[in-house]
Amino acid sequence: MRTIDKRLDAHVKIARVLVTRAPGLTLPFEARCKSRLAATLDTGEEVALVLPRGTVLRDGDVLVADDGGLVRVSAAAEAVLLVRAPDVLTLTRAAYHLGNRHTPVEVGIDYLKLEYDAVLADMLTRLGASAKQASLPFQPETGAYGGGHRHGHDETFAEDYAVAQKVFDEHHGHAHSHEHAHDHGHSHDHGHAHSHSHSHSHSHDDGHDHDHCDASCSHGHHHHAHR
Repeated sequence: MRTIDKRLDAHVKIARVLVTRAPGLTLPFEARCKSRLAATLDTGEEVALVLPRGTVLRDGDVLVADDGGLVRVSAAAEAVLLVRAPDVLTLTRAAYHLGNRHTPVEVGIDYLKLEYDAVLADMLTRLGASAKQASLPFQPETGAYGGGHRHGHDETFAEDYAVAQKVFDEHHGHAHSHEHAHDHGHSHDHGHAHSHSHSHSHSHDDGHDHDHCDASCSHGHHHHAHR
């Protein structure tokens, strides 16, 4: 039995003919989230899937077996709810409420797709959306709730991460600047500590108790910034 233990990064260029000729591995979403799996290729060959933990396979991924052979991943058709709406606002509200329930969702330009659930179908209908059962491949957004992990080779992930990191860096940089100014203020002569604390408290009337902030407070601020 061959073991499949590697996934090629998207930037690795492989001749299209080699990918086309590679045997397929068709799996539903739940199976594509497993890093250890006994599976059967579309050719009928039984294989062992042994990938790094946290791997979530996507439709079109190319895997490499221990003998160097390639395997092409396909998303299997499965029971899903196909959600559409008469307007963008209704579709956005549907996505918001599904996110609140930690539901894996595939996001399209004008549709949402999720694993079939009669209760969620009723909720979506009451919100004004159309939720119809269908048998289709399911490839949800992954990373936020209940769907494994995204990986850096995903172009959309890279773009989302760059935006999020920029916001974090801006906030983190401000936090360091604020702490530096605060620490500097406490280096004043002890005899002026009371008057300095009084003026500092008034100039930062933002709900934070700067006068009594100690090491644990600073630690909590860092924890908040990094979350």
